[in-house]
Amino acid sequence: MAESMSDNSSIGDAVSSREDVEFIEDEDLYYIPERRPSLDLGPSPMDTSQWHFVDQALTPAQSYEKLTSEDEGVADQEGPSTSVRLERAESFSSCYSVDSNDCEKIIPKEKTKEEVTEPSNQLELIQEPEEIKHPSLTLQFTFKALCETLKKLPEDDFRMFKWKLWTHYPQPFSASQSMDIVDLVDRLLESFTCEMSVQITRTILVSISKKNVAEHLRMLYIKNQIRHELCELMIQKYSEVSITEGQTMPLDDIYVDVNTFSRSDNGPNVEHEVLQITKASTKKKPGDRLLLAETLSQEWITKTYARQVYLYGLAGSGKSMFVKKLALDWARGRSHQHFSFVYVITIREMNEYLETKISLMDIVNKLYPMAKRIKTEGLRYEENEALFIFDGLDEYPEEFNFMRTEIHSDASSPMTMRVLLVNLLRGRFLSRSRFVITSRPHADRCAPWDGHYDEIEMGSFSNANKDEYFRKRFKDPNQAARVIEHVKSLKTLHIMCCLPLFCMLLADEYQRVFRESPEGKLPTNMTYMYTKLLLKLVHIRRTRKPAFSPEDELKLLMDLGKFAFTLLEKGQFHMNRSKCPDFSHIEAVNRSGICMQYTTTPFVLCHEDVVCFLHPTVQEYMAALYAYLSFRNHDKNIFDQSVKNKLKLSHKGHRIMELYKAAVEKSLQCPDGKLDLFLRFLFGMGCKTNQELLLPFHKPSAKVLDLVKDCAALIKKNQGSPHPDRSKNLKCCLEELEM
Repeated sequence: MAESMSDNSSIGDAVSSREDVEFIEDEDLYYIPERRPSLDLGPSPMDTSQWHFVDQALTPAQSYEKLTSEDEGVADQEGPSTSVRLERAESFSSCYSVDSNDCEKIIPKEKTKEEVTEPSNQLELIQEPEEIKHPSLTLQFTFKALCETLKKLPEDDFRMFKWKLWTHYPQPFSASQSMDIVDLVDRLLESFTCEMSVQITRTILVSISKKNVAEHLRMLYIKNQIRHELCELMIQKYSEVSITEGQTMPLDDIYVDVNTFSRSDNGPNVEHEVLQITKASTKKKPGDRLLLAETLSQEWITKTYARQVYLYGLAGSGKSMFVKKLALDWARGRSHQHFSFVYVITIREMNEYLETKISLMDIVNKLYPMAKRIKTEGLRYEENEALFIFDGLDEYPEEFNFMRTEIHSDASSPMTMRVLLVNLLRGRFLSRSRFVITSRPHADRCAPWDGHYDEIEMGSFSNANKDEYFRKRFKDPNQAARVIEHVKSLKTLHIMCCLPLFCMLLADEYQRVFRESPEGKLPTNMTYMYTKLLLKLVHIRRTRKPAFSPEDELKLLMDLGKFAFTLLEKGQFHMNRSKCPDFSHIEAVNRSGICMQYTTTPFVLCHEDVVCFLHPTVQEYMAALYAYLSFRNHDKNIFDQSVKNKLKLSHKGHRIMELYKAAVEKSLQCPDGKLDLFLRFLFGMGCKTNQELLLPFHKPSAKVLDLVKDCAALIKKNQGSPHPDRSKNLKCCLEELEM
């Protein structure tokens, strides 16, 4: 029967065919592939009715298993017995057929993770992997860090490293000597966790006397941990911004990338609805336009050797928003990744230490506690490129003396705030770091004349930027389109939207209208929005040092208003600083935000500092405010200074309409329209809503007057002017009265 079976069946082929296969010792590296299906030769003519089918014979090892297990029960009954248990290693596939010579290729067996990572010679790690477990230890970072570390090894040391790795982990690194750095790190991270891979690498580096390289790897992941925590704090601080009281929006959803110019002293925007204003010849031609990602980029830095950059911009031009966006983009890995650390410090925060001595590093550590580890872990700023941003230098209340201030170069040494800032502006701290200082255009230069620095200036919103901003603020496309169309229909408001702060105030007002009624009428009152802008700038000034009393605040506004009216009567929109009236230029330019200063070149090699207002329309508004408050607070008609007229007014019961009559007559006498917007603003201040907004600047006994009917009658009486443009302007005055 056995002969018959061996001759006529293939049951024993699996055993007999082993003679043709060369024995391979490491059989556990391979697996037995699935047997190929037998060839279908069609219906067999052989008579198989007398065949007896039996189960396939067990392999020898399985037979021994069966025999042993069956004898166990007998052994229990008959007493002790001796059995032999044989086990054999896995073999290659035995499915070779006598009718086929194309045997299957030996196929490597897939290893489980436990089989791969189990070391034959346990490596004693210098630190447990769990001790460095941190969210920052990602696969991407670990791969880069290990590659960077191993590249520091000479060729012989790298071969020794691979040999050591194979000695302790032979299975995953059996072919390590043929691997390059990328392949080796790739195999390491396939076989182990990130923490384990780092500790294995450090341990082997120490074992081959490369402690300095191992320390470099440790510094890399320590620095990455600090950077990760710093990024988390930046995201927490700057991911959302307040747009209205009690309402926030993601910064990414509201930010509009405004162009910056690579040079300063570009002067104000002089576009005007009525007048053709010639822009003064500025000191420099506008520089290259830069987007946020391009500013302080790696390419930008390579073109300049300056470690300090001054970012100038008008009040409300978006400097602080620019800084927040830069820090947020760095924290989220979008830009400026060549900086290891980024710190944003406001001068307002530094002003808290005006009365004490403190070091720059102490301030950084107080605001960013994770930065303390930089020193304790042995990291040095001199070996890492950091970016320090100091926002709002114009908020510092004292003057800088660059010639008579003691020299300090140690950022860890305590000193007064004045000494600290002077040495900071002179670039004496942290030679590998970069510094960005934001400021309004200063009345007195805040940079040393002999320093080496770059200057960039915040640009204004272009027309495309204005539309983009409103689309971002109004998520409803229909509302956004309606707002954009409405603003474009009001030319002065559309021009003034070049200032991001004004855009924000306008959007706030329109959102209030939509909350009350989705189909509500959008306001057209120009005076109302300019009053909102003034109140916002005054509010910002109140948060600054030194403190400003209400009396001083009103006096400054009246001085600026008188200055504005004097220029307006002459048809001027800027004045040489040396010829300006006697008011505080520091307050007007640095702190109030209403004025600015820039340098002009009226002649070749002749430079002059000139003072002007944020925009020509702001000058016209301030002139109207001066006329209005002079009458409300002092019974003074600025168009008639005679004592006789003052007495006449006092007997008439302080009739403010006399002021409006004089203003209309004066405006109609100006064929060039230089008083057109002044007149609109003056009539707008007679509106009840605007009177209520301006009450903080009135004398305590002042009351809201009902002037609308009298003002409207006065306008209609003078609409027959021979100048069509002046008549058209009077119609605009009626709109300011909300009629």
